[in-house]
Amino acid sequence: TVDLWSVYSKPVPANGRELWTLFLQCSCITVVIGGLFYNWMFASLEYSWHLSIAMAMSFSPLLLLTLFLVHPARCVFSMIMPTLGTKQGRKLLLSTCIMIVVINVTPNIISNIKTILQVFKCICKNSSESLLNSTALLATASWEFGGAIQESMNSINIYRPMNGHFQFSLLKNSSFIYQQMHLAGEKIGRDLLAVEVLVKDSVQVGNKLVAGFSVLYLCFESTWYLKNYLTNLRFDNFYITKKLERLAVARKAAHLLVGSSKTLIRPTGLKLSREEVMLCLVQAMLLTVALMLMLVVVAMDHFAFSVADTAVRKAAQFSTVPVTLSIKYRVSAGAKMGILHFFWKILWLPDEELPLQDFEGSYQHYLTFSSAHCRVSPPKPPNPSVLLVVGLLFCILYATVFLETYAHRLCRKIAGSFFESWEEKRALYLYKKLSRKHKEE
Repeated sequence: TVDLWSVYSKPVPANGRELWTLFLQCSCITVVIGGLFYNWMFASLEYSWHLSIAMAMSFSPLLLLTLFLVHPARCVFSMIMPTLGTKQGRKLLLSTCIMIVVINVTPNIISNIKTILQVFKCICKNSSESLLNSTALLATASWEFGGAIQESMNSINIYRPMNGHFQFSLLKNSSFIYQQMHLAGEKIGRDLLAVEVLVKDSVQVGNKLVAGFSVLYLCFESTWYLKNYLTNLRFDNFYITKKLERLAVARKAAHLLVGSSKTLIRPTGLKLSREEVMLCLVQAMLLTVALMLMLVVVAMDHFAFSVADTAVRKAAQFSTVPVTLSIKYRVSAGAKMGILHFFWKILWLPDEELPLQDFEGSYQHYLTFSSAHCRVSPPKPPNPSVLLVVGLLFCILYATVFLETYAHRLCRKIAGSFFESWEEKRALYLYKKLSRKHKEE
């Protein structure tokens, strides 16, 4: 492994064997990266398969030539891998999480909302139809009541109307109400579909922009680190490396490294400085906020399914509601004397011959709120794999928060292995700085 890395990190291969070894290494890396690039474009960014294949096939030969011919490019590419464990890598993983949640959860929520609206539409349609039919009770009651009055008045030989029945107008054609309800339901459905499409399109475009920017920034960050490493001796130069230890032992100044153990750290050690610990905690808090927002969306999915499932089950259990219309009409003596006394006196009739009698009737009807003819789509349960995948990705994200410091150290070690002569200059610069500080103290 050490020999393979030595061949990979050399500016120029020493012989033909190393040249072929380098070519095979770059070819293997290109095949793996090309496959990952295709899967990233097709599965994560949701580009078409032919566009993803075309982009991967165009990108792979270019990557192979760049890695094989350009030594600094190999260094930058090698530093991109640990840089994925830093803030930019977290952005890529976070955008992937957002895409998974939006694609799998948002349509589910919209579908369950549609189911709830279909239940309400069914209940309104059946209840309004049943309510309109119940007005027939009033027509029957009014007709029988009018018939009772007409029968009583027939025994009086006075002027009377030709028909004593009440005229009760019914709305027999309910198609207008159903049409308005259908139009309102279609409008709500179109609005929900428009919201779903808008959310998915916005998130897809935003995810593609974030992903593209993150990949470009990964390359830029690695290039920026290498540029500063090669031009600034003070940049990221506070590690006790093996070259620094050998230099201090050769000059019999090993005590300088012991006395500076509080300000210098070993790149292979697990020790974190106070600033590094505080930075990790801040990043973890920001990541927790993003996790809470995603959990709110997932909880909305479960809540929408629970409401839709309850609405469908309760609507199926709705029983008919009996409605009873009772009419009781009583004519008292006082009413006879008070209301009709004048007419009866004119006709010279005695009060006891007043023919009006009491009337009492009861009419039964049943209101229905649901029907088996209503088409209600079943509620869609949440996909448990979404929560599992998001949980695993966030475990990786939290791990990268605390591994970010070690990723930076690994980037420095990679740069040092590609440019060993420059690493010796940096070690000499740090040694002189420690010596100067020790003399001042």
